[in-house]
Amino acid sequence: QVQLVESGGGLVQAGGSLRLSCAASGSIFGINFMAWYRQAPGKQRELVARISSGTSGGGTNYADSVKGRFTISRDNAKDTVYLQMNSLQPEDTADYYCNAGIRTTELGYFESYWGQGTQVTVSS
Repeated sequence: QVQLVESGGGLVQAGGSLRLSCAASGSIFGINFMAWYRQAPGKQRELVARISSGTSGGGTNYADSVKGRFTISRDNAKDTVYLQMNSLQPEDTADYYCNAGIRTTELGYFESYWGQGTQVTVSS
């Protein structure tokens, strides 16, 4: 069984910063991508940032709305992904979810797993 546990959410003023963390644990034989999504009240869940596997850090991609403000990174040794969020704005207020493609057996397929979410609130 695999768990993704997010931390680091909270309340911050506009212009401030937060760093989210998501640690994967359990029967893990490999992780290909790790990503952050967010869902604001009344809106659909959207991709914020994604990082692929790779010993050199992995390729990244970002939603246009966060480019230049957010940075995704991962620590493969800890099966952890981070999201550094700078210059936060009220429109960044949402529940942030961690997502990862994880293989739970040596020769198995990668399956998508989700964390429970962490709330980020940015006040104006």
